[in-house]
Amino acid sequence: MRSILLQAASRYLLPILLIFSIFLLLRGHYYPGGGFVGGLVAAIAFVLHSFAFGTTATMQILKYKPLSLIPIGLGIAALSMFVPLLFGLPVMTGLWYEESIPVIGMVGTALFFDIGVYLVVVGVVLTILFTISLDTH
Repeated sequence: MRSILLQAASRYLLPILLIFSIFLLLRGHYYPGGGFVGGLVAAIAFVLHSFAFGTTATMQILKYKPLSLIPIGLGIAALSMFVPLLFGLPVMTGLWYEESIPVIGMVGTALFFDIGVYLVVVGVVLTILFTISLDTH
């Protein structure tokens, strides 16, 4: 049984939660937040949508299987970890672009590491929950 109220709320909450997850991702370098928390909020947004409309409808919104986000995120995170080696610095040394970018702030390897973590968390959480949801039907 699908709830009309949950469906109406989900239509508005999905974009709001995704924007909030990006805010948490970008804010994570200076204050609490980052890729892990932002990824969890993004995953929760899609889980809420799947409760309202069903897992199949939510997977159609995503266009790609969530499992494909995991290697992409791992690749971005690993690349950001090892880029400092090219400059003769230890692994995971933060490299920063000298000028701040409006809205985003300072851009550096830490941001790309967080983006990788964000994608891995979204991929893992949605893969697990969607797999469970599709297997129970």
